[in-house]
Amino acid sequence: MRSALHSLARCASLLAHQQGAATSAAVQAAACVGSRRWFATNSHDIFNTHRHEAHNNWDTEFDFTDANYEKVAEVISRYPSNYKASALIPLLDLAQQQNAGWLSLAAMNRVAKVLDMAEIRVYEVATFYTMFNRSKMGKYHVMVCGTTPCMLQGAKGIYKALKEHLGIDYGQTTPDGMFTLGEMECMGACVNAPMIAVADYTKGVDGFSYNYYEDLTPQDVIAVVDALKKGGKPKVGSQHRSKAEPAGAVIDGKWVASKPQQDQTTLMGEPHGPYCRNLDEEPAAQQAAAPNCRAAGRP
Repeated sequence: MRSALHSLARCASLLAHQQGAATSAAVQAAACVGSRRWFATNSHDIFNTHRHEAHNNWDTEFDFTDANYEKVAEVISRYPSNYKASALIPLLDLAQQQNAGWLSLAAMNRVAKVLDMAEIRVYEVATFYTMFNRSKMGKYHVMVCGTTPCMLQGAKGIYKALKEHLGIDYGQTTPDGMFTLGEMECMGACVNAPMIAVADYTKGVDGFSYNYYEDLTPQDVIAVVDALKKGGKPKVGSQHRSKAEPAGAVIDGKWVASKPQQDQTTLMGEPHGPYCRNLDEEPAAQQAAAPNCRAAGRP
């Protein structure tokens, strides 16, 4: 606790010495995350605060394009007119996609105006969900899953490979503006751990994609980001199998294929039962069918 308080005080001192000037995410991360990563690393912003910058202040502007206003109208139409606020999260997502992957103050204010909401209500939602980025992003947001199954299967090696290859840490963006590195919690692909998700903001709203890359070794993840940088389309999903075949797993940073033993296979033919009775039939019909079901190994 004392160490955490000391780090917090050091961070507060750093920000105070900025005298209101904007501090880059890289400076914040280096100063306050370098020694102890006790800040939430699944948030790109590191600090849950807004600081005026030349590209993000009260005077900057944002508005939806005509094409995206059609999407706005469609989203709002899903809800009763007196519950327009229900459209808040999808409209923030739409604004973020249009705005190259992040929500400026002006973008949040525009959503508030469209939904007839108080601006503070929009800020509350945008700062609560880590899917919303409130700092400028790279063209690709690369997110490493850091939950237990991925950690056990080598997520730390994936993080290390990306950190060394891209020259950035969590919450930072490469100097060429190509990649922002982040950490995410479970993304539901535990069976193919470790994995990353990549949000592609290079093609605007209509071309936006959010893809999973799974069963990764450190070499695999470097190949994925290199392909993206060259404008390529790396294989989505598992990097070593199609569907569930061949069986295997990433062990010590390497893909190890395995073949199940013959006596350990299941579902290789039609299951022999038990099966469900037709519960839509009358009870008498079910009872009459019972002897045949038992003969066939059915209940």
